[in-house]
Amino acid sequence: MRTGKELILATKPFAVDSTARSWWHVLSTALLLAASVAGTLWNFHLAGKIVCSLFTGLLILRLFVIYHDQQHHAILSQSRLAEGLMRIFGILALSPSSIWRSSHNYHHKHNSKLRSAHIGSFPIMTRAEYLKSSKTIRFKYLFMRHPLTILFGYLFAFLYGMCLYPFFNNPREHFDCLIAFLVHILIAVTLTYFFGWSALLLTQVIPHFIACAIGTYLFYAQHNFPGVSFYDRAGWAYEKAALESSSYLKTGPFWAWITANIGYHHIHHLNARIPFYRLPEVFTRIPELKTPKTTSLRPVEIIRCLRLKVWDVEAQQMVGLRNF
Repeated sequence: MRTGKELILATKPFAVDSTARSWWHVLSTALLLAASVAGTLWNFHLAGKIVCSLFTGLLILRLFVIYHDQQHHAILSQSRLAEGLMRIFGILALSPSSIWRSSHNYHHKHNSKLRSAHIGSFPIMTRAEYLKSSKTIRFKYLFMRHPLTILFGYLFAFLYGMCLYPFFNNPREHFDCLIAFLVHILIAVTLTYFFGWSALLLTQVIPHFIACAIGTYLFYAQHNFPGVSFYDRAGWAYEKAALESSSYLKTGPFWAWITANIGYHHIHHLNARIPFYRLPEVFTRIPELKTPKTTSLRPVEIIRCLRLKVWDVEAQQMVGLRNF
């Protein structure tokens, strides 16, 4: 049974990008997205426009995960064209490269550490810390982890968290965050002026709401689930955090395609250079990775994840407020 660095080394043969395959996924998804956006604007039937609007949201989510892989240099790392196109997509998706790359890399390096800066992830307090905190701090903490905050990730996680806050915190480093916000407003104004309020709703608001809500929940649930582990700095190890603090989100073929295999999150955290389309292969070929901590998109599983609020050091598990 391989562990630690030996297990990470076992994944290295899979961390190889197929340029043709990567471009196929990027371009095919982008073309489907363009066609779906066009359907929200020029479909003659309202029902057709609504279907296209919903599908647009799902395709934004898929392309976002592909963008996430490119930012990890898992795919198309040597292509300047891909870098340019993905930077443009990051702006359109309210996740500019400057803040996404820095915050997400920090997340990978510090995943599941207690008492560290929770940059790029949801904050974690211990039960004792929560009980000692003021009402104001408790409110802010619970607000950030509240189901409605996750549901409205479009506003809180992306427009504010990925655009406005980074820019005002460091305008020079994150100027592209302001550009993303202004481009989003410009698109909204253009859609409303030329196509009316229905186009604004169906082409921009609903798709982004869907993509951001699902994306925010996936990010939350894959590190906040029953059985997750958190560690003090002394007990933390990269490979242990990947396997014990990142879940395998079990889905069917449809959701696996929409989420670009991000459900194999324990493998992704073990080696972020593995292209998303190779993750299922790693799962089947490395025995040590076939028995991960598992969750799913079943409503009962979603509720179980959302109820978890603080880390109980004595019980060594996440607990809800009902356990107090």
